[in-house]
This record gives sequence, structure tokens and C-alpha cells, in this order.
Amino acid sequence: MFVGIEIGGTKLQLGLGRGDGAILHLWRGAVDAAAGGGRIRRQIAAAVPELLKPAGIDLAQLRGIGVGFGGPVDDDTRSTIKSHQIERWDGFPLVQWLNDTFSLPAALGNDADVAGLAEALFGAGQGQSPVFYITVGSGIGGGLIIDQKIMRGCGKGAAEIGHLRVRSQDGETSSLEQIASGWGMERQARKLGRSWTSQQAAAESMRGNSIAQDILQRSREALAEAICHVIALICPKRIVIGGGVSLMGESVFFEPLRALVAERVFRPFAGLTDIVPAALGEEVIINNTMTLARQRFSSK
Repeated sequence: MFVGIEIGGTKLQLGLGRGDGAILHLWRGAVDAAAGGGRIRRQIAAAVPELLKPAGIDLAQLRGIGVGFGGPVDDDTRSTIKSHQIERWDGFPLVQWLNDTFSLPAALGNDADVAGLAEALFGAGQGQSPVFYITVGSGIGGGLIIDQKIMRGCGKGAAEIGHLRVRSQDGETSSLEQIASGWGMERQARKLGRSWTSQQAAAESMRGNSIAQDILQRSREALAEAICHVIALICPKRIVIGGGVSLMGESVFFEPLRALVAERVFRPFAGLTDIVPAALGEEVIINNTMTLARQRFSSK
């Protein structure tokens, strides 16, 4: 048995399973961003026994822990580099802390990498390679999966599409995340005197509100530009997009995005990359943190 942990900017999830894509038990908690990383670590320490109790097992029966962290991680030091939402994660030795707290081996990965691996193994990217995964939620992250393995570059991460520099409609250059993420769209709405979430902007757009339509178009244009860069550099077989913003659906999100990519893509690569919705839902990271742990520790 393995424990999987997802540490995000707004939620904390723990799961118990065998690392085969199924979750036997799930624990969810809210994240208090203002309380910082220390509060989250205390939550994890208290939550693991709660997770194991319904299954009637104890720590000694676990083979390892897998973690998907919402920010860049360092493979060599097995530490978090930083969180863009929560303080007191900079340079934190998370694997060592888990070893000390639970006396178990632990595997650490970036959350988008882990979600991408799950989609490649069990979801919308199954049977395809390369698979490029994008999560468009409060922020934007990416993961590149080649032959069912995460491509990690030099060991501090790769495929960070949210930090690509793109040009907006008004000529400004900024990171993709600042324009096309959920909070990026909310920021645009505030500038225009509207207090909309990204989902509210989508609903207003469907009602014909021109301000909402402009906000969504700006985000789609920026995302399409970034995807065209990905295709030019990597030419993945499939791009899988998940996260809360992608839940706007086919007519509002995917269909216009595909059309924009088709207009702008590097012509020799046109038609080679499918763009599809993620298939595994909000437990995608939990599912594959356990798979990550199984891959790392199954022979130990």
C-alpha cells in the first residue's frame, strides 16, 4: 500500500491505494495560505493516521509515500524550490521531513508532472507518446511525458508552460499564467470593473456579454500562442488539458482554442497534435503520486 499526497495552493488531498490508478480511501482538507507551509505539514502529520484508520492498517504496512507539490521541486536535494501561492516552502527538505515524520521512503514530484503521468498511463493520453499535459486553473503548469516517463530536464523541472512569455492583445508581454490562468482572467475582469471568477466570466460570455467575451478571447489567444511554441519545439502526439478553467467545456474553451492553434501552428506540424480534455478528474494527482511511489519503491 502507498499514500499519495497532493499539496496545492488551495487544497490538500491524501489518498491510500496500491498505485494502480484506484483510490481506496481519500482525505481532503482546505489550505490556509496565510498560515504557510508549516500549517500544511502539521495537517499532513495529523491526516495520515486518519486516512489509514478506516482501512485498518498502520504505517508499518505502507511501502512508501508519493507527493505532488504545487511548485518546482529539486530532484537532487529532494526539496521544494518554492510555492507561488504559499510562504515558507522555499528550499524545504520535504522528502527528509516525510522520512523523519513517518519512517517511510518518499518520492517527490511537481504536481503537473505527476498529473501528466497519470493522464499518460490511465487517462486521455493513454497509449500516446509524447504527451504534453497542461493544467489551467488558478495558475498554469505543464508536464512532458515521453514513453510513460516524466521528462525532468536537468532535475529542477521542465515544461513550465505557464512561465512562457507571450504577447497579449494590447501589445504587453507577460507570462502565460498572468493572462490565461483563472486568477489572470479575474485580474483582467477587475481592471474592467467586474468582480468575476473565470467560471462567471464564461457564463457571462455565453450570455453575450462583450466584456466577458473579450476576457476569454485574450486568455485563449495567449494559450494558443504558447501551445504553438510547444508544438514547434516538441511536436507531441497529444496535448491533454485539465484544471478548473478547462471545465468551461468544448464550445467555450476547447473548440475555439483548437481553431486558434490550427491558424497559427508551424505549418509542417499542422494536424499532428491532438488537443483533448483531461479524463481523470480532480483526483488525478493523488492517483499518480501513489503510482510514482510504486515505481520508485516496488522493488524495495
